[in-house]
Amino acid sequence: MEKNSEEFAFIVVGGGTAGSVVAARLSEDPGTRVLLLEAGSAHTAAATALPPQWPTLLQTDAVWGDLTVPQRANGRRVPLPRGRALGGGSAVNGMNHVRGHRSGYDAWAQAAGANWSFEGLLPCFRRSESTVGKDPALRGTDGPLSVGPADPPHPLVAALLDGAAECGHRRAADISGGTEEGFGWSDLNIVGGRRQSAADAYLTPAARRTNLTVVTRAQAHRLLISRGRCTGVEYRTAAGPVSARCSGEVVLTAGAIGSAHLLLLSGIGPGRHLRGTGVQVMADLPGVGENLHDHPLAYLAYRSRRPVPPGANNHGEAFGLVRSRPGLDGPDLQILFIDAARGDPAAARTGTEGGYSVAVSAITPRSRGTIRLASADPGVPPLVDPDYYGDGTDADTAVRGLRLARDIGESRALDAWRASEAVPGPGTTGTAALRAYVLGTPASYYHPVGTCRMGTDPLAVVDGELRLRGVGGLRVADASVIPSIPSANTNATVCAVAERAAELLRYGRRRDPGRISP
Repeated sequence: MEKNSEEFAFIVVGGGTAGSVVAARLSEDPGTRVLLLEAGSAHTAAATALPPQWPTLLQTDAVWGDLTVPQRANGRRVPLPRGRALGGGSAVNGMNHVRGHRSGYDAWAQAAGANWSFEGLLPCFRRSESTVGKDPALRGTDGPLSVGPADPPHPLVAALLDGAAECGHRRAADISGGTEEGFGWSDLNIVGGRRQSAADAYLTPAARRTNLTVVTRAQAHRLLISRGRCTGVEYRTAAGPVSARCSGEVVLTAGAIGSAHLLLLSGIGPGRHLRGTGVQVMADLPGVGENLHDHPLAYLAYRSRRPVPPGANNHGEAFGLVRSRPGLDGPDLQILFIDAARGDPAAARTGTEGGYSVAVSAITPRSRGTIRLASADPGVPPLVDPDYYGDGTDADTAVRGLRLARDIGESRALDAWRASEAVPGPGTTGTAALRAYVLGTPASYYHPVGTCRMGTDPLAVVDGELRLRGVGGLRVADASVIPSIPSANTNATVCAVAERAAELLRYGRRRDPGRISP
């Protein structure tokens, strides 16, 4: 094993959204040496910068290309790609910068303390972004990420928004801010017609810092544990294996799949499972790999009566947050308007090219799954089981969402565009038929979270300061710590989690790190 001759104060494992934020913030202190490890490349394909081309990236080496295990809803595997390059998911995703409704963070505060409520996280949300023309008490004005609505907006999406209003839904002024329900234009990570990833926003300005070392194509194989403390990371590059030493803390930012996988490979997780795969147990932590959940998607696809102009942005410029039924504490449905015939590579299989879609997600799912080792070999992908629609209430919610979406699709505002419904088809009307469609066609919104969740109960993996239970010198700071998924695309929330993590790492155990000035 080659030893890294340098010792770092922090080793950040995973150069995706969270890793870009954490490494950049920690290296702002010139006296702090930071190593950032990323398994992918420094740059993805040229298409990463072109917003309309993002679906093509899901077929390249810019993603890991994961498939779930066969889902019990229909017995089939579901693609669940995740970013594999600097910027991670933010380098390949659909570029929606959305917080989710504030009600979705109530469970965070109950699990891990008031600093994780919506109000507690608000300074971190604001610190990460720069917006124009929005409430500065709610939205950031000088953060690294420049976010705003589609420019220019797509005329078909505008018609769909009119259709939502026609159906009685509220028009939101800032649906991305976290305080409103209704329909509106989403904020996007698009600047000057090009994608802005977290790496673009955070790492590029930090690239000249001599105290920040970024190593790409470096896949972490194992955390080094000595006497109950994490002392470094073993990783591999094209030149061979390397062992890097850490005098401070190792921070896992490899995402809900990657961070849990690395912990399990390192002997941190459910002891019985680890022993069964031949991994020496370093810490019996039963919650590692539990609580995996994701946003499932179901689609309505329409044939258009006239040509749909090619999208200039991300194909999903506007959405709604709504409640599927009375009596809920917050919205449980997202309805996304897509200027393409399904908005993902599956469009080629539906025969609806040249049309448009309305996607529905049960945005507060109850279904929970797992991450497990398939092998002790780090090169073997883990077993990923989100168990989409395993809890039947999620399918019920999706069915109600499809009915709401269909009302919008059939509104007068769409008369100039709509030819006919292609998927699932106008004959699919009854509850049983719609439910069968939902269960038969589960798709991922690519938002896995929760596998190293925060909390104080026996299955919690990290505490409210993101410290791993039972192992010193180790924190987790990415989507895996999320106890319950926010009611929106997750990238903006991951930025806020990483901003909070950087505060905790830099300023230690202060009672109220949310009040620290940026």
